[in-house]
Amino acid sequence: MDADKKFDITTLGQPRLNSPLSLSTEKGDGMFSFVQEGESVLYDVTLTEFNRCLHTNTEPLCLEKAGPREKIFFDPKKTKAAIVTCGGLCPGINNVIRGVVMGLHYFYGIKQVVGVPYGFEGLIPSYGHGFRELTPDNVKDIHEFGGTILGSSRGAQSVPEMVDTLVNNNINMLFTIGGDGTLKGAEALGREIEKRELAIGVIGIPKTIDNDVNLIDKSFGFETAFDVATPILRDAHNEATGAYNGISIVKLMGRDSGFIAASAALSMPVVNFVLIPEMDFELDGPDGFLEALKRRLDTKHHAVIVVAEGAGQHLFKSNKEIKDASGNVLHKDIGLLLKEKISQYFKTNEQSVTIKYIDPSYIIRSAPANANDSIFCSRLAHLAVHGAMAGKTRFVVGMLNGQFVNLPIREVTHERRKVDMEGEFWFSVRESTGQLFTM
Repeated sequence: MDADKKFDITTLGQPRLNSPLSLSTEKGDGMFSFVQEGESVLYDVTLTEFNRCLHTNTEPLCLEKAGPREKIFFDPKKTKAAIVTCGGLCPGINNVIRGVVMGLHYFYGIKQVVGVPYGFEGLIPSYGHGFRELTPDNVKDIHEFGGTILGSSRGAQSVPEMVDTLVNNNINMLFTIGGDGTLKGAEALGREIEKRELAIGVIGIPKTIDNDVNLIDKSFGFETAFDVATPILRDAHNEATGAYNGISIVKLMGRDSGFIAASAALSMPVVNFVLIPEMDFELDGPDGFLEALKRRLDTKHHAVIVVAEGAGQHLFKSNKEIKDASGNVLHKDIGLLLKEKISQYFKTNEQSVTIKYIDPSYIIRSAPANANDSIFCSRLAHLAVHGAMAGKTRFVVGMLNGQFVNLPIREVTHERRKVDMEGEFWFSVRESTGQLFTM
């Protein structure tokens, strides 16, 4: 694909209907304006990129700005929408469901909205899940609770059969709320729909508590995750300091990326070690983790360790991969391994330690969204609705460089976002923990 086409958004056709939204078409009149086609956001805002474009006489890479359009593709009176949630739980899912239903109903007058129960299983009739009617009245309070009112599931389903279900139920747009596997499934649905020359939009709202969606600044639920984790770290510190040579190990989410562990440690600066999947660390040897921990205990007599679930997988003897129904590698429990190895090490050194292991993962991912995430979820949901009504498909809404943009699903699922081990963020974590000087 040509570089200048990299972020082009697929459309179902030319939008020809007037939007029911009473917005402005002119700047400077004191009213919010429709987003005009062609309005874009720079992908790379660095001076280096500016100079490159200047010297090569090329246009900078840009992304389509998200927002309401003056012309829409779907006739609200004839439009039926569906919402599906897939994968693991994450704070804010119910907020997004609510935002989509409210946006469709109040902005555009769409009265037919259904929920697909239990993920993509709900689009396979043989499971017998059926659909659930979604109205402003029955979603108005769901943002107060964690989880998802629609239920969820993992695993691929038959794409042709799912498209058949959409067609048979006269569904014009499908909002998919999920992570990498869900979005790949949504892209497959979009390709099958395009092959059949159907006018059904597929819209993604990226959900991953790990904040590892490629290209975008952050994913919803992430802020709530380390917000909920923060007091747990405080309590872990209390446990560690409550015993001579006390050690608390807290395992947080982060299958492939360590953003939650790192952010929680920065938020509650009582953490002494942060171990994340991006790190290449060893337990043994003079520069290993265990020696660093011993030095900490010899001077301070307590330590708090935060470890992301995907860290240190190379330390396990068995390299055989086991995957879940969505194709994600099921990691072995690094927290329990650390507890075992730490205990053995200090026993060998005839040094008494007290170890507490805490795994609050399911509590964190089931929590309701905090205030910041609640705002973010509502804005994502509303912008997804605007894009869908304009006939855009196979796209996700996300924030890049502080601006909301539409991105092709294929680009955000191309690879996972990682903590930059040479970046200022990780350097700040190392400064906060003292890891800079001990490992």
